[in-house]
Amino acid sequence: MATGRPIGNNSDLYPRWLGARELLLRGRDPYSPELTREMQIGFYGRPLNPQDHPSDPAAKESFVYPLYVVFLLAPTVHMQFRMVDEIFRWLLLGSIALSVPLWMRALRFSASWPLVVSGMLLATSSSPAAQEFFQQNLSALVIFFLAAAAAATVARRLTLAGILLALSTMKPDTSGLMVLCCLFWAIAQWRERQRLVWAFSSTLTALVLGAEGLSPGWIGRFLAAIREYPTYGTDPTILDVLLPALLAKLAAISLVFLLILVCWRWSKAPADSDYFVWALAWAAAVTLVVLPKLAAYNALLLVPALLVLLARYSRTQEHRLFARAMIKATFACQLWQWIAATLLSIWSILPPAVPIRGIHAPDYAFLASWLITLLGLISSTFSLRSNRHDDILPIRGA
Repeated sequence: MATGRPIGNNSDLYPRWLGARELLLRGRDPYSPELTREMQIGFYGRPLNPQDHPSDPAAKESFVYPLYVVFLLAPTVHMQFRMVDEIFRWLLLGSIALSVPLWMRALRFSASWPLVVSGMLLATSSSPAAQEFFQQNLSALVIFFLAAAAAATVARRLTLAGILLALSTMKPDTSGLMVLCCLFWAIAQWRERQRLVWAFSSTLTALVLGAEGLSPGWIGRFLAAIREYPTYGTDPTILDVLLPALLAKLAAISLVFLLILVCWRWSKAPADSDYFVWALAWAAAVTLVVLPKLAAYNALLLVPALLVLLARYSRTQEHRLFARAMIKATFACQLWQWIAATLLSIWSILPPAVPIRGIHAPDYAFLASWLITLLGLISSTFSLRSNRHDDILPIRGA
């Protein structure tokens, strides 16, 4: 620790696992300061002490999850964390791989099996997947639930879709907009789609009440943890990075309002229509841009937007200049990570006297890709030159 920064297991899974173990086996409160201190000892190797160690990280690594995440981790509480860590590495990587064909099924992306397998390999070899593999954040599992829910919705298995959407709320900041989009779609045609809403609400109620039975009053402590979290655990959004504070907030509000408008306009469309497909892509892309967490693993939410743009890439010339530029820039940003990783791999086999530079080069474009992908979606939605019935034209009409 040349810089004085503590190093422990550095696994995002550890605070969640320790909280689940202590609650289920010993009845302790995962949100308590005492257990937060123990989480820090495991994650960092010692408790944080900024007064004596000014270089200590600001992130407390506390239990800032809905309590019902413990039901997911319950089978692991009797294991050593080293084994749990290894299991979840591969579980999360498998979730990333399996989410690709699920998104393809949900978005009606026709592809041969070699192309599907190639997509799975590209997803699991990406920089976000590598970070998820080593950090064990639960984002990949939440995105898998969202992909499976979308695929179930398209297959008209609405009860299953509602259950999966409820499970995805273990990270509500990641899943929230997409869950709302799906619920809005279901409510718009209540008679035909109400099973999704009932399954979602009953599953979520069971999770909340089950957690309440384990630790009465947990919702208040969870909300208190959320209120404290921005003081140490959040990042600026990508809009905050690029714009002055006021403009960033106005842009975020405008994007969420535009998403609601799009979902309202497309809400009565069937699940196997282009409108439902694009609504999912919009919800995922807007989430990334307004999410106050600049972590690479969140970029896994780009998959539905990328598939939508890729499916229509052959029609790029039908768009106006700005839309064409954004669509091509979207895929250029994605290709960069594999190009940079390949160059670094070649560099690594050169004689030892040649130092490896730019080790983080594969990540240089990942933040830009979030905003560029959203701009590609927005511009391609509204800029098609033709007005055929199958075009995605939510404002001018289909």
